[in-house]
Amino acid sequence: MTQNLQKTVRDPRLDFFRGIAMFIILLAHTPGNTWTKWIPARWGFSDATEIFVFCSGMASAIAFGKLFDRAGMFAGSTRIAYRVWQVYWAHIGLFFFVAMSMAALNASGWFEHRDYVGQLNLYPFFKNTELNLIGLLTLTYVPNYFDILPMYLVILAMIPVVMYLSRIHLGLVALLLAGLWASANVGVIGLFGGPELEGLHFPAQLWFDAPNNTRAWFFNPFGWQLVFFTGFAFMLGWIPRPPVKAWLIGLAAAIVIVNIAYSNIGVRELGFSCRTDEALICAREWRIENRALIHKSNFGLFRYIHFLALAYLSWAAVGEAGRLLTVGTWWPQVVAVIRKVGQQSLAVFVTSMALARFMGVALDEMRDGKRAWEVDYDWINVLIVNLVGFAIIIATAYFVGWIKGQPWKTAKPVEQRGPETVGTERVVTS
Repeated sequence: MTQNLQKTVRDPRLDFFRGIAMFIILLAHTPGNTWTKWIPARWGFSDATEIFVFCSGMASAIAFGKLFDRAGMFAGSTRIAYRVWQVYWAHIGLFFFVAMSMAALNASGWFEHRDYVGQLNLYPFFKNTELNLIGLLTLTYVPNYFDILPMYLVILAMIPVVMYLSRIHLGLVALLLAGLWASANVGVIGLFGGPELEGLHFPAQLWFDAPNNTRAWFFNPFGWQLVFFTGFAFMLGWIPRPPVKAWLIGLAAAIVIVNIAYSNIGVRELGFSCRTDEALICAREWRIENRALIHKSNFGLFRYIHFLALAYLSWAAVGEAGRLLTVGTWWPQVVAVIRKVGQQSLAVFVTSMALARFMGVALDEMRDGKRAWEVDYDWINVLIVNLVGFAIIIATAYFVGWIKGQPWKTAKPVEQRGPETVGTERVVTS
C-alpha cells in the first residue's frame, strides 16, 4: 500500500511580507534609532502592525481554519486554546525578562545615560508589585510596550466564534466583525457633531489609583480584529481575491500618494502644515481634528483603507503566486531569509522586543549621552547596531526552525566503542 505524502506548499507572499514586518518592528521599537524616521509608518496612516496582524490572520486560516472542517468545532477550539496559552506565556515571559533586564541595567551603575526602568514607565509596577502582579497575570495591567501580544491572543480567541457563525451564514460573520469594530470606534460620531463617546475596550491600568486607572489597552482587539479577519477571510476564500486591473492599481496608488501629504513625512519633510484656512493642505491640523479616523489604538477607518491599498499594490507587484519573489540570481536567496523570519514570527517578535531595548542601550553608549545629531558619523553607529539586530533575529528564526524540526528524532545512534559497562562493573568481552 502506498501513501500520498504530498506536502502543502506555503504561499511565499505570506511569509515574505510577515518577515518584512518583523524587521520593521525591530527598528520601530529601538529607542534612538534614526532609521525609524523613514520606515513605512512615516509615509501613511498604516504601518508594520497592520502587516503583522493581517498576515497573522492569513497564517491562522492556514493553521486552524481547515482544522474546524476536518476535526470539528471542539478539536478546532482546543487547538486555538493551546495557541492562546502559548501566546499568553510568551507575553508574561517577555515582560519579566525585559523588566528584569532594565532593572539590572539601572542597578549596575554602568549605564548612566538613561533611566531604563523609567524609559518604559515600569516604576508603577515595582512600586505596587502586589496589585500589578495580579493585573499582569489577568491582563488588566498592560504597559504600552507590551500590548500587541495581549491584543493578538484576544483575537485568536474569537476564531471559534467566527468559525461557528460561518457555518450558519457568512453574513453573520461580517455583522459580528463590523459591529465589534464599530463598538471600538464610536468616537468617530464626534466628527459629525455628536457626543464624544468612549468605545469598547479593555483596561490597561485597572489597579492604579484614580484617575490613572482609566487608560485602555493601546491596541484595542475589538478594532484590530477587522484587519486580522480580513486576512483570515481571504485565505479561506470567504472574500474573493481581487483581480489585477489597471484601474484598481491606479485607485490604490492614488490613495497611497494622497496619504503622503497627511503623513509624518508630509508634515515633517514636505511642510504640509498651516494655521490658516487659506492653504489647500493643512496636514497637521487635519490630523488633529480627524484623529478618530486614523486612531491607531482603535484601528481607525482611514488606516484600514490605506492598508488595503498598500496590500493590493504589494500583492500585484510580486506577481501571481509571488513568482517575482523567485526571479534573479541573488534575490531569491534574500527572499528565503526574509521568509524564514516570517515563518517563525512569534519567536522572532518576542526576541526582537527584548533585543530592541539592548540595541537602544548600545546606541546610548556609542553616543556617550549626546543626541544623535551631536555625534559625528552617528549613521555608522546606527548601521552597525541595526545590522547586528537583523543578524540576531535571522539567527533566531533559523534556530527555532531547526528546533521545530525535532532533530533529535533523526539523530543517528552513537556508536558504542570500547568495553561495555554494566552499573559500576566493567565487563570485558573477548
